[in-house]
Formats: sequence, structure tokens, C-alpha cells
Amino acid sequence: MTPEQYCQQKAANSGSSFYYSFLFLPTEKRKAITALYAFCREVDDVVDECSDPSVAESRLNWWHEEIDALYAGNPSHPVSHALSAALQHFDLHREYLQEIIVGMQMDLHINRYNTFDDLKLYCHRVAGVVGLLAVEIFGSTHRDTQKFAENLGMAFQLTNIIRDAKEDAMRDRIYIPAVELQTFNVRESDLQLPKTTTAVRDLLEFQMQRAREYYRKALDILPDCDRFNQASSLVMAAIYQALLDEIGKDNFQVMEHRIKLTPVRKLWIAWKTYRHEKKIHNK
Repeated sequence: MTPEQYCQQKAANSGSSFYYSFLFLPTEKRKAITALYAFCREVDDVVDECSDPSVAESRLNWWHEEIDALYAGNPSHPVSHALSAALQHFDLHREYLQEIIVGMQMDLHINRYNTFDDLKLYCHRVAGVVGLLAVEIFGSTHRDTQKFAENLGMAFQLTNIIRDAKEDAMRDRIYIPAVELQTFNVRESDLQLPKTTTAVRDLLEFQMQRAREYYRKALDILPDCDRFNQASSLVMAAIYQALLDEIGKDNFQVMEHRIKLTPVRKLWIAWKTYRHEKKIHNK
């Protein structure tokens, strides 16, 4: 299996919404963003799949060394080889890849956040920085496009936090700020119940409004000159906003079941969004 095939399989097997946004990219950009996504999956899986924190820490430290080896021209992992090929075409900053790993390491040491300001750094590292790297791959001509990517990354992570509230709580990770739990009279144990309480529903609706505000800020700041460059980002945004809508329509019943979009619906949203952006671009 080639490094490219390894990354492609990693992305396809994840079932992530991000995979559908890559479909319309030119070959080199598609290979590069798939390699970046595979890297994110690799380091995220270390945290999710290692039951021993010391083992997870060791594996993430290995990834720090592997990124240094990548930029020294000596990669050893299939994902690193794929990223090495991407580096020939795109300016992917080493410190950004390292910061993503640091974000994953936060999960090994921090499982509660007191305020939203405390949570922001985590979201920036595991999502905002990924957006900044994606901008380099997709292409941009205006500095505001980076702000677009950071805000969009935050919106994606906040959406994930809402969707995965119960799953994370079962892993003893609470990403909803403690002061907000208190404000809505929600106990941590309420996030593990088989049924969504009224208080949890109100709390999640508050989180949804915050996520929507980040989507709005991102889309408002995206310069017209970079819209088509960022078509894949806009596809991701459309899919994630549809997921957020679905959670709201389902009355925030994330305690009862995992709310998700079908692959067919994701593909439809991806095609419709890309066609819309291409039509605007060609005018």
C-alpha cells in the first residue's frame, strides 16, 4: 500500500464529513488535504484508543519527533511520506503540525474547562490550526481568509462538542465549560443519562447559538476573491451546519442517540454547495 493509498483509506474509513469536501479538488490539493486529514486522525486516534495515558503520551511524543524528521527529509510513517509529497507543493508550517499534537496532548492532562475562554485554546489547537493549514492547501490571496479558517475551525469543534456531549462525558471528558453547566443547573452526571433533560437541552441550545455565531463570523469575513479557492471549506461548513440543524430539529436528543447525516445526504450537500460556488465563480 502506498502512502497515498494509506491516507485515502484512513480518510474514507473514518466516515467523516470532511471526506466529502475533498472530492471536487484538483489532484495535488486533494492528495495534500487527505494527507493532512490522515495525520489528524492518526494523532486523534492515539488519544481515543490508548487506555494508558502514559502510552498515549509516548506515542504523541513519537509524532513530535516524526514531524521533525519529516522536515529534515527523513519521514518513516506512511502519513509522513504523504505529507512530504505535499510539502513539495504547499507551505505547511511545521509549528502548526506540532501544535495539533500539543492539542491532542491536552486531552491527556485536561478533561474539564472552567470557562469558554479556557476552552478556546484547545479548540484553536485541534481545529483552528487545521483550518490554517487547509487554507495553505486550498489557496488564498487575502489575509482575512485565515481569520475565516480560524472561525470556521472553532465552529466545527463546537458542533462536535454538542454532538458528542454524551460520548465525551462517558470518557470522563467534559468540553462544555463548568460555569455554563452551573448557569443551566446541569450536573456532569446529567450528560450520561439515557434521556436528555430540559436543562441539558437548554444548555445545548446555548452552545448551538454560539456555534452558529462562529459560522456567521467565518462566512461574513471570507473575501469574495477567495470564495472559490475555499469551496471545499464551504462544503464542510454546509455539511456541518446541516448537522447542527438536524440536532436542533431532533430537539437535542444527543443523550438518546448519536445524531448524524447519511452519506447520501452529505454527498448531495457537497455537490450542491460546490456547484453553487462554481456558478458564482464563473459569472
